[in-house]
Amino acid sequence: MSDIEITEVIKKLKEHEKRISQLESLFHVKPEAVKKEISVKEFILSKSPKGDVQKTLTIGYYLEKHEGLSSFNKSDLESGFGNAKEMPPENINDKVNQNIKKGLMMEAKGKKDNFTAWTLTNSGEKYVENGFKTEK
Repeated sequence: MSDIEITEVIKKLKEHEKRISQLESLFHVKPEAVKKEISVKEFILSKSPKGDVQKTLTIGYYLEKHEGLSSFNKSDLESGFGNAKEMPPENINDKVNQNIKKGLMMEAKGKKDNFTAWTLTNSGEKYVENGFKTEK
């Protein structure tokens, strides 16, 4: 082989190495994980709340954690029940007050759409996450 041929072979090898290196770099990129949103109905079914007080708490949790609301009011809860194809309790405020007495919800600072707003307490969040069992 002549010096010119050897130079051409070296040039081609360098080009191939560059292309291989670029292709290999693609294997280091992890694909983005696809996060599927859960519906309020699916969320309720996954938590299996017993009674309207626990359902109200569960929907409040869903509104905060899955819909990103910092607080929620009576209308938000009624919409949550409706979206879950559940009959809302006759007096949602009573169900909220029962959760407040248990320390699972609290009144939020300020109103939302001119209505009293609530938020879950840390204990309320853990209560839902632990399947309605209190931590020891």
